[in-house]
Amino acid sequence: GLPAALPSLPLELTTLYNSLLFTVGTSDSAIKGEAEGIRVGLLRVLEACGACGQDLSTEELWQKVLQEVTVEKLRAPLHQLGALQAVWWLADSRLGSAASLFRLLSNAQNLKGRAHSSDGKNELFYLLKAWQVPTQGFSLPLVQSARDLKEILCTATVFLRGLQELEAGNFPTALSLLQEAAGGFCSKRVLAQIYTCLGCCAQRMGKPLTALQYLKRALQVDFQCLSALSHVAAVYRELGETDAELQALALLYEALEKKPPAAASSSPYFLIRIELLVHTPILASLLRHHQPSEVKYLLAQRCLQDGRVADAVEHYLDFLALLQEGLQQQVPLDGGSALPRIPEVFLEAASALGQAGRHQDAITVCEEVISRTTDLIPRMLRVEEWRDQPECPSPGAGLAGGLLSQKKESLRCLAWRTGGYLHQGWAWAKLGNSKEAVMQFSRCLGDLLRVQLYGSGVEPAGSLLPEVEVLQKIRLLSLIGRGAQFLDLGRHKEALLDFQHGLQISPDDPAAASYLVQALWELNRKQEAAARWQEFSQRAPGEDGQQEGQGRPFPLYLVSCLKQAAFPHRESLARSVQGYLGTVSRDPSS
Repeated sequence: GLPAALPSLPLELTTLYNSLLFTVGTSDSAIKGEAEGIRVGLLRVLEACGACGQDLSTEELWQKVLQEVTVEKLRAPLHQLGALQAVWWLADSRLGSAASLFRLLSNAQNLKGRAHSSDGKNELFYLLKAWQVPTQGFSLPLVQSARDLKEILCTATVFLRGLQELEAGNFPTALSLLQEAAGGFCSKRVLAQIYTCLGCCAQRMGKPLTALQYLKRALQVDFQCLSALSHVAAVYRELGETDAELQALALLYEALEKKPPAAASSSPYFLIRIELLVHTPILASLLRHHQPSEVKYLLAQRCLQDGRVADAVEHYLDFLALLQEGLQQQVPLDGGSALPRIPEVFLEAASALGQAGRHQDAITVCEEVISRTTDLIPRMLRVEEWRDQPECPSPGAGLAGGLLSQKKESLRCLAWRTGGYLHQGWAWAKLGNSKEAVMQFSRCLGDLLRVQLYGSGVEPAGSLLPEVEVLQKIRLLSLIGRGAQFLDLGRHKEALLDFQHGLQISPDDPAAASYLVQALWELNRKQEAAARWQEFSQRAPGEDGQQEGQGRPFPLYLVSCLKQAAFPHRESLARSVQGYLGTVSRDPSS
């Protein structure tokens, strides 16, 4: 409450500087908002000089103080406060405000041309480099010197600029800036983060080997930088090195399961650290913390995709056990997670169990999905099967979008439920119980009748709603599966009907076409079977199965069903048909 006096201002401003450093540095959280203490200090300076600036913004206040106050004893304390002000502005990504301040502090007008040669984007970095920190004129100690702040601000500025260029897609510029940051003054933890960003930048530039070098360097600097290890796995996946990818994921899971030791820190310890200044969304995304359950799922998924069925089963069962134990809080459900919806994970587990020959276990897992989705599906769904046209603003657009979203969710639940029946059908077929298999396939097809699709005209390929495409594929696979079981049971006419319906859904499906020929052959309609065979055989090479390879990929849990639906007797059927055609050509009366 004492009036401001010039003789005591250096001590007052230095005390304010130390106080703010302690307040910010000991909070161990990101710096946010305005530094009100600095504003109060600047107003005290103006008061001591007989001026006022209550109505000025912080930027205008600094300009007035630095242009009007020429007392030499205040020069060092004001520069110290200026560095601290830059900390706040840099934490708020206000690089322009910080650059204007240091232009005033250093009178570095000669640097403007150099800065503008780079479109002014790196002006703050050049100004910080040129800034000469004044010598303190009295002996009151500082808890962190302005020179140390200068080094931290330089590194934080170039790090932040590198992240901005990385986010903008200017990868060569980002790489250069991040390399500059890596040579700056920072802790081991921050250096590892910078190397991780360099690795991600190199990966996006199409340089996976360079990316691996940076990411491995990050782990050498700070072995607790686990985000670097997750990026290593991603790079190995891009390179097609599955063994190395799985090893990296296993190491990541093991590290996440352990309690982490104390974080790597800088030496000596500083109150103002780069971690408090640089906290942009892209950095948070690149350094995102993975839950152990998420990594466990990635291990299961990649093993299943690579055909390592035994390992996939082990990982899926571990993951399902985590869910059954009620530890859902360890299963991230945010948009950045690698996890699909939980019912899909159950179906993937069932797929792995089926491929491992554990068919009863697969049936049990699918029953869990079926029972949990029963009450989530309406008795009837009427859905526009084609993609919506680009949305136009209209009074009812929000309501219509909400209804469409609800219908899509119902379609997903129906896909999970019918996917469960589909897997159960194939599992019973593998167990040799054709009647039970037919029952499960029929339940699948019966549930699919809940959906009424409508549309107008012929739409281009690939324009179907993704949910509708999945349901159509499930229906096709169920028809093929049930038809195959009908053949085993000697119910050839019913099998023929299923294969005909399957070809109505997907006229070019090679499995449905081959099964249709076999059904006709078993019904002794050999001439028709031969004609159909010739028709299918005359297609252009690669035309068969074209539906499977184009457009969006189908869910992972359907891949094993696609393989099981493949016609297994193509060569023997071909020999029978060709033999028949040879006989007919020699003796048309036969």
